[in-house]
Amino acid sequence: MILTNDTTRLALTAACLASYGLVCLAPWLRHRRARAAAHAARAAAGANPWIVAYASQTGNAEQLARQTSETLRVAGIPSRICEFDELEHHDLSSAERILFLTSTYGEGDAPDAAAGFVQRLMTRSGLQLQHLHYAVLALGDSAYASFCGFGRALDAWLHGQGARPLFARVEVDRSNVDSIAAWRKHLSHLVGTSDAPDWGAPDFGNWRLAQRRLLNPGSAGAPIYHLELEPEQGPLPSWQSGDLAQIAAPADPERPREYSIASVPQDGRVHLLVRLHRHTDGSHGVVSGWLTQDAPLGASVPLRLRAHRRFRLEENAQRPLILIGNGSGIAGLRGHLRARVAAGQTRNWLLFGERNAAHDSLYHEELQGLQRGGMLKLDLAFSRDQAERIYVQDLLLREAATLRAWVEQGAAIYVCGSLEGMAAGVDKALQQVFTSTSMAELARSGRYRRDVY
Repeated sequence: MILTNDTTRLALTAACLASYGLVCLAPWLRHRRARAAAHAARAAAGANPWIVAYASQTGNAEQLARQTSETLRVAGIPSRICEFDELEHHDLSSAERILFLTSTYGEGDAPDAAAGFVQRLMTRSGLQLQHLHYAVLALGDSAYASFCGFGRALDAWLHGQGARPLFARVEVDRSNVDSIAAWRKHLSHLVGTSDAPDWGAPDFGNWRLAQRRLLNPGSAGAPIYHLELEPEQGPLPSWQSGDLAQIAAPADPERPREYSIASVPQDGRVHLLVRLHRHTDGSHGVVSGWLTQDAPLGASVPLRLRAHRRFRLEENAQRPLILIGNGSGIAGLRGHLRARVAAGQTRNWLLFGERNAAHDSLYHEELQGLQRGGMLKLDLAFSRDQAERIYVQDLLLREAATLRAWVEQGAAIYVCGSLEGMAAGVDKALQQVFTSTSMAELARSGRYRRDVY
C-alpha cells in the first residue's frame, strides 16, 4: 500500500513537472518561431529591400504606409517607401516583395498619386511578375457603389501578371480599426515580430464651438456656415495650411467626418466651412446637421487634426501659387492664402466659382481686401448670373495665356472643391491649356495638387 502511494505521488509529480515544462516551453517555441520567421524575412530581403508603396488622396494610406514601413524596420527588414507614381517597370521586375496601400477615389478611380502608375503600367499586360510577392491594403467608403474599386482592380491586375499574394487583400471601410488591425496582424506574422509601433490614431480632444455664422443667406444652394473652434484646455496645437480636421458627432462617433482647415495657427482658432447636407427625406447629415443646427455656441466638439501632406504647400511655399476651386472648397484655398499672406508671398491667384454673386460671394470682403492690397489676383465665376452658365473651368480657358505664363515662372496649381463637375472640368480645361503630358509632369513634380470630394 505504501509502495502504491509512493508510485502515485511520483507519477503526479512527474505529470506536474511535465505540464510546467510545457507551459515554460510554449512561449519559447513561439519566440523561436517568430525569430525564425523574422530571420527568413530578413534573409529574403537581403540587398533587395521590400517596397512599401502608397497612393493616398487625403493622407490615410500614406500614414498607414509609414506605420507599415516602421514595423518592417523594427523587424530588421530593410524597406523603401514611395508613392505609386514613383514605381517604374524595373521596380516591379526586380522587387521580390511589395506592399501596396491605396485609397479609391470617387467611383472606383485611382487616386491622383497613382494616375501615372496606372497609365504607365496597369494598361500593360504580360509583365511576367511571377517572382513578385505582394499584399494589398485597400481603403474605401462603402457609401460608394464601387467600394475599394481601385484596390480591387490593382489586386486583380497583379494576379493577372502572375504575382503571388502574401495574404488576401484587406479592405478597410472608412478607417475601420478592426480591418487595420487585420493588416497589422498579417504583417506581424509575416515578419515575425509582435513588437510593432502603436498604430492608433490620436484621441479626439474637446474643442469649444466659439463662433458660427451663415455665409450664403438666400442662396439657391445648401447653407454654408463658417465655424471657429478652440481647445477647451491647453494650448492651440500646430498645423499647416492644407491639413484637415476630423470631427466625431455624438450621434455617430465611429464615423468621423473630415473638413479642410480654413485658417492658420496665427489666427488663434481652427476655422471650418461646413455645408449643411440634406437627405431626400428632409433630414440633415449627422455631422453637418449637428455642427450647423443643433450644437449650441460653446458646445464641446470632439476634434482632432490630421496632416494632409499631399495638399500642403511644402516645397511650393516659395513658388507663385494658382488656387482653383468652388463652393466649400474655398476653405482649403483660404488656408493657403492666409499662410501666404503671413509669409509675405504676393504671387497668389484665386479662380473661384459659385452660383450667384448676391448670395454666394464667400469671404467677399476678405478677398477684395487682399486684391486691393496687392496680395491676390482674383477671378470669379458666378454660373447663374447670366443666361449662359459660366464655371470656373471656363475662366481657365479664358485666362489660358496668363496661366501658361505663371506656370512657366514656376507656379504650382492647387484645386479644392467638388469632385463631381468642377474637378473633372478643371482637369480637362488644364489639359487643354497645357496638354495632358505637361499636366502629368506637373503632378509628378508636386506642382499640381488636388483636394476634391
